[in-house]
Amino acid sequence: MILRPGDRAPDLTLPDHLGSVITLTEAAPHAARVLAFVPFAFSPICGDELAALDGWQERMRQGSHAVDVIVVSTDSKYTLAAWAAQASADVTLASDFWPHGEAARAFGVFDEIHGVAERGVFVISSAGMIVSGRQVARTETRDFSEDFAAALSSL
Repeated sequence: MILRPGDRAPDLTLPDHLGSVITLTEAAPHAARVLAFVPFAFSPICGDELAALDGWQERMRQGSHAVDVIVVSTDSKYTLAAWAAQASADVTLASDFWPHGEAARAFGVFDEIHGVAERGVFVISSAGMIVSGRQVARTETRDFSEDFAAALSSL
């Protein structure tokens, strides 16, 4: 079952595409996180969403808003590094490769049949609470405006 507003975000640690390790609930004081799960690196819809999230991250930085973006996929960190380089993306890409899908399962957006994350997106407050969470069909490209509005309102 997908996590809902008011739930505590799972405190999981994942490798990122740059070789570092990140904790999903860690945020600087007064910062929020937009956590977007995607099923496949290099797929057309995921590529469109990566570009959109990269644009949102840039707007948040330009506006001096304390909102971080993390994109999570069950692909390996090496695949995610190649995807980030190919797309010239500046957002953090986290690998949920092993234990396979652990983060997606914890957030309630893992597809057990296909072994991938569904298109879930969560806003996590600086206190580690879910502010908003939703999931769309794998064939649907998300509009992230409401998610970033929720992130900004949680600051």
